[in-house]
Amino acid sequence: MAESITLSSELASYSRRVSPASVGFQEEKLTHLHFYLHDVITGPNPSVVTVAEPLKDKSNSPLPFGTVVMIDDRLTVAPEPDSELVGKAQGFYASSSQDGVGLTMTITFVFTEGTHNGSTLSLLGRNMLDFPVREMPIVGGTGDFRFARGFAQAKTHSLDFTTGNGIEEFDVYVFHYFITDSSSS
Repeated sequence: MAESITLSSELASYSRRVSPASVGFQEEKLTHLHFYLHDVITGPNPSVVTVAEPLKDKSNSPLPFGTVVMIDDRLTVAPEPDSELVGKAQGFYASSSQDGVGLTMTITFVFTEGTHNGSTLSLLGRNMLDFPVREMPIVGGTGDFRFARGFAQAKTHSLDFTTGNGIEEFDVYVFHYFITDSSSS
C-alpha cells in the first residue's frame, strides 16, 4: 500500500502567478536580425574544434555521422571576414544524419556589440546542409530577448570544400518582451 505524502504550506508555495508588468515586461515585439556566421576550421585561429569522431568512418565525408564539434564562431554584419562584429555563436553541433549532411545544432548567439549588446538567443534544431534554406527554432534568450521564441533561417553563403571553412547567412525572427523597468535586468 502506498503511503500518502502531505506537503506543508511552506513547500506548496514555492511558485505563484505574476503579471508580466510586475517584472517590467510591457509589450511583446517581433525583431528581425540579419548576420553572418563564420565557421573557421583551418588556419591560425580556428573557431571549430572536433571533440568526438566516429570509430569507423567509411563515408569519406568531411563531417561523418557521429562527429561532434564545439564552436566559437564570429557573427558579423556582412559576409567579409573583416566585417563589423556583432557577436559570437557559441555551442556545438553534431553530424546526426546518415543520409546527406544533417546537423543537430545547439548554439547560443551572444551579442557583444550594438543595440543588443549583452543579450543572447538560443537555437536548438536540425540543419540539413543539403537544403538551400534551413529553418531552426529559437527556444529562448536573455537580456533584450527574455521569453524569446521564433525561428532562424540559414543559407550557405560560401563553403570551401578544401578547407571546410564556411559562411552562413542568418535571418532570425524572434518574439520577445520589451522591458521598461531597468531594475528588473
